[in-house]
Amino acid sequence: MSTNHLISQIFRKELLAMSAYKVADASGLIKLDAMENPYNWTDDLVESWLESLKTCELNRYPDPEAKQLAQTIKDRNKIPPAFDVLLGNGSDELIQILLMALQPNASVLSPQPSFVMYQQISQSLGLNFINVPLLSSTFDLDLPVMLAAIATHQPAIIFLAYPNNPTGNLFNAEAIKQILVAAKGLVVIDEAYAPFADASFMDELTQYENLLVMRTVSKLGLAGLRLGYLVGAPAIIEQLNKIRLPYNINILTQVTANFALIHHAMFDEQTQKICAERIEVYEQLGNMDGITAYPSAANFILFRTPKDKATEIFAAIKQQGVLIKNLSPQGGLLADCLRVTIGKPEENQMFIGALRKALLPG
Repeated sequence: MSTNHLISQIFRKELLAMSAYKVADASGLIKLDAMENPYNWTDDLVESWLESLKTCELNRYPDPEAKQLAQTIKDRNKIPPAFDVLLGNGSDELIQILLMALQPNASVLSPQPSFVMYQQISQSLGLNFINVPLLSSTFDLDLPVMLAAIATHQPAIIFLAYPNNPTGNLFNAEAIKQILVAAKGLVVIDEAYAPFADASFMDELTQYENLLVMRTVSKLGLAGLRLGYLVGAPAIIEQLNKIRLPYNINILTQVTANFALIHHAMFDEQTQKICAERIEVYEQLGNMDGITAYPSAANFILFRTPKDKATEIFAAIKQQGVLIKNLSPQGGLLADCLRVTIGKPEENQMFIGALRKALLPG
């Protein structure tokens, strides 16, 4: 039996039809493609952190419930005491846990474009994934179409990224509330970029029994830890905990994330710098002929290039040593679009200079 025949006999057709999630090689480049915090820790904080690691018992399994870290997350995020927290190895694992919990052939709904892993994981599990296009002019929710899709498909889970990735905007809060009322299943508000947005549904948990709020520490400045958390009613979290693999949050992540969230002043300061730079980059993009920049409440900016020029401009910027994200190959509303992460001031100016040069004729 050939390997190809073996694969076709064993693996699901949904998996065989998929493409793997690709991460670009950023070696030797200014990396502005992955929505990371560009700032390092101060030397004195690094020293204190290393001290905290000395007591880690690497020969023992970590606390399976990460109780200390979970409590710190609750305190830091002002999570209502009646709600529980589920920790995941990044938000990706939480999305996977949620989708693995569904009944066979369940429907999952999300606006399009949005975070690709909603669709990627849904399809890998053989679920029925429905995407509803955003309004082309503003990238906001098309509420009538969303409500019609909910009525037709009765999705078990609706994912709403708030702010949305890759468009950067905050959906209309009243529209989200109408979706929460209309939905018979769970509604997950993915607040991965909450540090950069003055908006959250955390305070709405007490109002909607089908609401879950998901966050991550990755965009805050701890992407290397791979830690996400999901907040919701204890009865829902209890069921999801049955699927969570034991010891999924390792001891180094538990100790480091707990330390970082307690010493949050540095991250707050870095977030303020990034938001200030976001304004600066947005204004400079807005002054370029042929470029349309979209308002962002995240740590990145989506912008549209002249028609059929996005890939060429992306390559020209990369040739100058700056890596951003080319979204144009995804097509649809993202045709001709590129996305840049907000970096340090000097990195942002390198990007602006590279883009200006890429736009020159000839």
